[in-house]
Amino acid sequence: MASLYLGLISGTSADGIDAALVRFDGDAPHAPCTLVHGRTCRWQPALRARLLALGQGGDCASLDEFGALDVQVATAFAEAALALLAEAGVAAAQVRALGSHGQTVRHRPGGPHPFTLQLGDGHLIAERTGITTVSDFRRRDVAAGGHGAPLLPALHAALLHSPAESRAVLNLGGIANLTLLPRAGTVRGFDSGPANALLDAWCARHTGAAYDAGGAFAAAGAVDAALLQRLLDEPWFAQPPPKSSGREQFHLDWVAARLRGDEAPADVQATLLELTAASVAEALHATQPDTRRLLVCGGGVHNPVLLRRLAARLPDVVVESTAAHGVDPDLVEAMGFAWLARETLAGRPGNLPAVTGARGPRVLGAIHHA
Repeated sequence: MASLYLGLISGTSADGIDAALVRFDGDAPHAPCTLVHGRTCRWQPALRARLLALGQGGDCASLDEFGALDVQVATAFAEAALALLAEAGVAAAQVRALGSHGQTVRHRPGGPHPFTLQLGDGHLIAERTGITTVSDFRRRDVAAGGHGAPLLPALHAALLHSPAESRAVLNLGGIANLTLLPRAGTVRGFDSGPANALLDAWCARHTGAAYDAGGAFAAAGAVDAALLQRLLDEPWFAQPPPKSSGREQFHLDWVAARLRGDEAPADVQATLLELTAASVAEALHATQPDTRRLLVCGGGVHNPVLLRRLAARLPDVVVESTAAHGVDPDLVEAMGFAWLARETLAGRPGNLPAVTGARGPRVLGAIHHA
């Protein structure tokens, strides 16, 4: 029997709220799923700016501000869901459940008191939409000793695994993460380093544009080999999986600490782009050297300069969009949170311990009934 679920996510780039309406044919964990409709809703600029500041290590002025932001984010998520349903011509009552990732503002899975924090009150989303809402997916995995990320390798495996070749899925969001899909064997996944978070921030500072459209700013510069090496010397890159990161790790102050001070802005942009390509390639060589196909999704898939640099650093690997395999690269993550909501309601684990490092499989998220 077919059922509809809705997924919502705003990633570390906070460039918009991605919403996906997904149909699942059957109740099995790996039942076929189809994207019914998807859209991206832009953040109100002042709210986005505040969320980016928090995500890069800034602090809330008060508990009152934190509470207000939680409500503002939830309201924006609820509006995104309702706008999607209106476009699709689907009533809220037809949707079995909604999975909301929320907006990450801090991710600290290491240290003596590990935690991860996403804004967007699930109670309010359920109230505003009239749809049972599952939210707060990452914290149970962290409580079980995991990183709480990445959470979508199981979906990547269901949609894109092939017994004919070893593949990897690369999500180029604010942070880049890899899902390893060997021909046979255990699915693994981990964050490989920064992607759009640094590229967007540097571009905005020096051009005023929110992102580097088509990679033109990077293409106007030249890679600074010495700067690239200083960036790659960051100890985080040498850590073995499982591992995850965020804007609080990779931000413009981190870049500034490695600059001489006389670099041309376009050269820094080119070097940051090369950092993404190099860190992805090195991680893939180290963890799955027999990879034959790299399937790319996320906002970075629209940066042809970045894709060319990935292909240059991975000459024996086919680098292509997930679109070549029938999966919308802009909505894979949102589809994933529809899938996770479905797993939670079914009482099935949503994490993969081999990916996150958790002590075992866990049912993820808190359920807020309509």
